[in-house]
Amino acid sequence: MRAVVQNRYGGADVLHIERVDPPVVSEHEVMVRVRAAGVDAGVWHTTAGKPLLLRLFFGLRGPRQRVAGRDVAGEVTEVGTGVTRFAVGDEVFGTTLRGSFAEFTRVPEERLVLKPTNLSFEQAAVSPVSGCTALHAVRDAGRVRAGEKVLVLGAGGGVGSFAVQIAVALGAEVTGVCSTAKVDFVASLGASRVIDRTKEDFTVGTDAYDVVIDTAGRNPLSRLRRVMRRRGTLVIVGGEGGGALLGGFGRSLAAPLISLFVPQRIIGLTSSEDQDALEALRELLADGRVTPPVDRVFPLEQAGEAIEYLHAGQPLGKVVVAV
Repeated sequence: MRAVVQNRYGGADVLHIERVDPPVVSEHEVMVRVRAAGVDAGVWHTTAGKPLLLRLFFGLRGPRQRVAGRDVAGEVTEVGTGVTRFAVGDEVFGTTLRGSFAEFTRVPEERLVLKPTNLSFEQAAVSPVSGCTALHAVRDAGRVRAGEKVLVLGAGGGVGSFAVQIAVALGAEVTGVCSTAKVDFVASLGASRVIDRTKEDFTVGTDAYDVVIDTAGRNPLSRLRRVMRRRGTLVIVGGEGGGALLGGFGRSLAAPLISLFVPQRIIGLTSSEDQDALEALRELLADGRVTPPVDRVFPLEQAGEAIEYLHAGQPLGKVVVAV
């Protein structure tokens, strides 16, 4: 089968199409014919090997997992002997640890759910990582309730665009912060107010938020705390920006310590695409409360360009690799 393979860390040039042996499913795995694969910030981190701290988990000299990609949507072509939730022919979406930028991938059945019929494969493919991360940030860590005021930084990006919609679906009053080019897009997601970060300082004024979801990664915690209620919650998502060793993950590592000395809850989010989150996300997608925002679709041969396009911060929402 064709797959996008990576043998060393670097830019788009380290990714290339290669013929590899198809995977073999184990007892509790499902074989998926990949129709589309989402591109998330984590894919850029594994491609670039940055920040350096992550190489302890990905591989010191090069990625242990040679095939790139995590998000996947496609059709079940084979099931393991212990699989009970899926059958051949089912249309599914979820995440794989075996690489999704390929014609086939194998996925543990607990990392998959049935694709809603109202979604395309491209829409489904961009949902698992960013959607589950946003769900954990808003519903679980943020504990957002109806009527609360929520601020989402990086509202026009992958996780941010899902976070805005999920918070709105929970009945919150949402303010989004984004660049000029994304203002109209964020408003279309349901945000009641949109702040253009290039023209307005979101910390200036009298607004105080119950929950702040920071997916942008470049604001000091002291600055974010200025706009929070005394008993508010700050959820730090991802690790963009920062230095070569820790990147933006330094803020997440500091969060538990700082929380000991301030009245606000400060949480460095740890997220996963567990079955509960995937099923909850599927319900939101199926009834139309959340719509996956697809910006551009790249062919498999241009997976490297798709990753660079995402990292440049240009997309309105998500990027897809079509297989």
